[in-house]
Amino acid sequence: MGGSFVPVRRERLSIAVPASQVSDTPHLREKTLKIGLIGRAAAIFRVNEIIIYPDLPELDQSDDANLIASILSYMEVPQYLRKRLIPFQRSLKYVGVLPPLRVPHHPTKALTTELVEGEFRDGVVVSSEKTKTLVDVGVDQLIPLDVSGLPVGKRVTVRIIEAGRNPRAALAKPEEVNIYWGYKVTVSNLPLGGLVKTRDFDLVIGTSRYGVSLLDVIEKLRLQWRSARTVLIAFGSPKHGLKEILARENFKLEDIAHFTVNTVPLQGTETVRTEEAIYISLGILNMLV
Repeated sequence: MGGSFVPVRRERLSIAVPASQVSDTPHLREKTLKIGLIGRAAAIFRVNEIIIYPDLPELDQSDDANLIASILSYMEVPQYLRKRLIPFQRSLKYVGVLPPLRVPHHPTKALTTELVEGEFRDGVVVSSEKTKTLVDVGVDQLIPLDVSGLPVGKRVTVRIIEAGRNPRAALAKPEEVNIYWGYKVTVSNLPLGGLVKTRDFDLVIGTSRYGVSLLDVIEKLRLQWRSARTVLIAFGSPKHGLKEILARENFKLEDIAHFTVNTVPLQGTETVRTEEAIYISLGILNMLV
């Protein structure tokens, strides 16, 4: 479905996904595709942060967590910057199967003459001298930036301040970018309960087959969402829901979540995959709140 780009969220929306979500998927190609579906869902619903948390305390899950993070981070970087910013990694062998995000900071315009005054672009500093900085913003020539001293290789967001055959750009502050600009990826060393207690989100929503119907709490949830500055939606794994995951930390769902909702009532399958739960839950909440 097409349409104009929507504005940045008023609130900061994070989702938390378990590191074990790909542990039972044997081949890197299938792991990559599964992770790609999560990145695509995050972009569709304007998620600001994807947090990967350890959910099996008896295991070292760093390899799985780092794999998920590397693929999600790769997806988020504009195509024209990937060669400059992302070194070769074995974990990225099958990135060709990833769905494109097609978010505002992944423009397809590649000609200098197509730049529009006032538009934002992500770029990377390729030359930095005392009097001149040049950035690659994905067009057929490097663009001068009105600031000096930036390190070569630094990723920056710029605003085009002069278009035409000799365009110029200015460094953009985060608050200036008024459209959705992708997500960041965080690998948490803390399991979910510790993460929530440490981060102090204004609103935490747990998704669980043991939760209440979303329709039963939608009015209260909507009120709290609209007054929150930071929102976290937590997801379990197909093998272990949030109830079981939190029990390993001696937490109950109500200890960390303001609402625990079942977004797939009367599910026809024995399990719902993490990526499926993300699409379903974010889609419903996007429409209702």
